[in-house]
Amino acid sequence: MTDAGRHPRITLYTMSEVVDVKGYVGNFKVKILKKARYVDEKECTSCGDCTGVCPVVRPDEFNLGLSSRKAIFTPFPQAVPSAYIINIDECLGHNPSVCAKCLDACDKGCIDFYMSDEEILENVGSIVVATGLEVYDPTELDEYGYARFENVLTSLEFERLVNAGGPTKGELIRPKDRKHPKSIGFVQCVGSRSAKKGGDYCSNVCCMNTVKNTLTIKEHYPEVDVTVFYIDIRAFGKGFEELYRRSRRSGVHYLRGLPGTVEEEPDGSLFVVVENTITGKLETHHLDMLVLAIGIKPSASTQKLQEMLGLQLTPDGFFLEAHPKLLPVDAATRGIFYAGCAEGPKDIKDSVTQGSAAAARAIRLIHKGEITIEPITSEIVVEKCKSCGKCAEVCPYNAIAVDVKKKKPAVVNTAACAGCGTCAAECPFNAIVMNHFTDEQIFAQSNAMLAADPQEKILAFACNWCSYAGADYAGVSRLQYPANVRVIRTMCSGRVDEKFIWQGFLMGAPVILVSGCHFGDCHYIDANHWTEKRVKKIHKKMEKLGIRPERLQLEWISAAEGVRFAEIMQNMETLRQSVTADEIAETVNILKNRKKLEN
Repeated sequence: MTDAGRHPRITLYTMSEVVDVKGYVGNFKVKILKKARYVDEKECTSCGDCTGVCPVVRPDEFNLGLSSRKAIFTPFPQAVPSAYIINIDECLGHNPSVCAKCLDACDKGCIDFYMSDEEILENVGSIVVATGLEVYDPTELDEYGYARFENVLTSLEFERLVNAGGPTKGELIRPKDRKHPKSIGFVQCVGSRSAKKGGDYCSNVCCMNTVKNTLTIKEHYPEVDVTVFYIDIRAFGKGFEELYRRSRRSGVHYLRGLPGTVEEEPDGSLFVVVENTITGKLETHHLDMLVLAIGIKPSASTQKLQEMLGLQLTPDGFFLEAHPKLLPVDAATRGIFYAGCAEGPKDIKDSVTQGSAAAARAIRLIHKGEITIEPITSEIVVEKCKSCGKCAEVCPYNAIAVDVKKKKPAVVNTAACAGCGTCAAECPFNAIVMNHFTDEQIFAQSNAMLAADPQEKILAFACNWCSYAGADYAGVSRLQYPANVRVIRTMCSGRVDEKFIWQGFLMGAPVILVSGCHFGDCHYIDANHWTEKRVKKIHKKMEKLGIRPERLQLEWISAAEGVRFAEIMQNMETLRQSVTADEIAETVNILKNRKKLEN
């Protein structure tokens, strides 16, 4: 951090938050609110004279309330910049008649109670989202007594307690009576892997953090009895298994099972009841201290940033990458990358690795000073555009601008356009051309496929990234599925226009399949949601026209689901066989008459 602060080409905005982001890859406009620290960070030398005279005492957040600080303080040791900060909500000095002791003590005159927040605008080419994490608050898990018993600590509080720079200078003591504990218990998966409270995912770091803490205890206090209550020990990293074995060899007792109740005894020790799931028996333990290995949660700013940048979230609340294997640090929005626990729970090594990868991806994108875009972009036919704004509404990347009030035609930002084609499919006036996937090209494919014996064929539309890749995977895996399937590739299922469906039925197709990515996995953020809405509308129209709605199927298939693709095609073939020649002929007549009425 110090090296970054000193680097001539790196600007650090501390005590700042991003309040707005506009633009697109290569040309992001970022609005930053830099909050006032009431101390001139360039002049302050961190001498500490101000803290010596400050009368306000508050709990120290860095030490999680295990020690105190003044209203003027440094957030943590080695903080960058190396300057003090005033919490103006706690300070009495903004009213000089009450207190101005720090102002008098500062010989350099660094303190300014009239300093105000500052708004900064930065133009950047790419963005790395590294919003970090928050830890789970175990207060709601009343069975562990965290809110009731002083000698029940979180793993983070325990870390500060045994740290040489912590509130006790590394001395291990019980918070309640400051005595040295003779027995310590660790409870794993607190706030993790739980369907009811906390997250249902593994927080990745808790097991090895506990193993490290047990080794620290045994190295400094070998006489202390240590027991770990766990579900599974997940020591999957390089050298982790050996650390786990060292912990066991040092005398740490690992018991498979989580405590059901924790009660405090008169002397402050804890009475713990746990079911040993290996022996199937209830066990009781008397412990001087209990440490809860708390899990990881997404940062509180995640939701706000997700809306601001147009990003996706996983069901767990972390940011969703563009592709878990091929683009693990890229967002679906071009020019935005992820690093660290913003994307998911991970340890320091993985966070550093992902941070380096994100930096490399950002450099690769912008180092030339210009960006090469894909030719698959949408184009507005100005003469046909009625400025209704539908295209701007459905675009997942906010790449289309329309002035509905002034009736100015839509404008596509080709740098931001990702080429999903949803806008072209939703435009009611056919005013959008999707380059390389035009209406004419897709009509030509479907007409050629259904030119001969259409009643024997299955017409399928497949998105490039998932369902089409799933079909390819089924092929290379030598999975058997009907040979009469005719697949038309589109970049996204959102490109499948309603008129493509009607044209397919008009050409005599007995059944049609529209397939795309699963919800949450769409390469184009949420374009497949519009696919679902469109297919539901077509189903209603088919019902009114007297056409069986089940002849049009919508399925979600991932790139790895070759088996699922083959199964769906078998089901489509069964459905095709149920469609009679008379039903096909009747459908064709219905659609021809409908076309005449429209003309």
